Amino acid sequence: MDLFDGLKAFVATAQTGSFTAAARQLGISNQLASKYVGALETRLGVRLFQRTTRKVGLTPAGEDLMARAPALLDEIDDMLAEITEGRRGFSGTIRVAAPVTFGEIYVNSMLDRFSARHPELSIDLRLSDSFTDLATEGIDLAFRVGTTETLSVKARKLGAFQAYAAASPQYLAEHGAPEHPQDLTKHDCILDTNRRSPTRWVFRKGGVEEVVTVSGRSMVNSARAACELAIRGKGIVYSPRFALCDAVSAGKLVQLFEDYNGDASPISAVYLEGRTLPRKIRALIDFAQEDIRQAGIL
Repeated sequence: MDLFDGLKAFVATAQTGSFTAAARQLGISNQLASKYVGALETRLGVRLFQRTTRKVGLTPAGEDLMARAPALLDEIDDMLAEITEGRRGFSGTIRVAAPVTFGEIYVNSMLDRFSARHPELSIDLRLSDSFTDLATEGIDLAFRVGTTETLSVKARKLGAFQAYAAASPQYLAEHGAPEHPQDLTKHDCILDTNRRSPTRWVFRKGGVEEVVTVSGRSMVNSARAACELAIRGKGIVYSPRFALCDAVSAGKLVQLFEDYNGDASPISAVYLEGRTLPRKIRALIDFAQEDIRQAGIL
């Protein structure tokens, strides 16, 4: 058995809690993942996992190994990558997760610009509005909008998105333009149910916060779909700049209350705690931080 493969199977199993999830992360069969771990246990002469029918748990010896193995594997990966990349650039696969709307509008094209610089690199993009479990799904890097409270991950802030209200010229012609945020209570508002509080819209001016409780007939769990409804004159939308800026620039929507600031949500690059980032992941984060600033969507 290759010691490197054994350690990788051990770490993946410890992170995900099962041989099935570890095998999925590593791209091998369940039997092979279990075989690698069993061979590693035989080589070390200790049990690393307590096995049950539903899950596996670390033994004291397994906990000791887990405290050191991820950093060791990352160091080996980084060393081998540095030698290879020094000759031909980044290679292999980066698995990336992102929210659906932000992923479709921005992340997908940003990754295309990054991979254009590295022809040997493959990108596997997974879009979901649920917070992906990085360890279970084998995700190298996730882009997240909003704060994250998961203790097992580290986050690097890339910027913050301002939300603002907008409506179509058609809607404003038929219903009139609200002059003050509190006027929104008299209008049909489009509720994005992906927001933590869909009916609570916040506006700030001169250090004073205005909180408006809105209502409306249209509810959808997508900022992009909410924007499309607003373009069709179905109501007033309140969404991050990245979801609205193209429609506003094209004249399909009109920004309201331009002297107010809306909610600011951080956008972060998130990765697993306790590991040394491979050079290609660090390079992608650096690229994203500069690219997102130049894209003009903050």
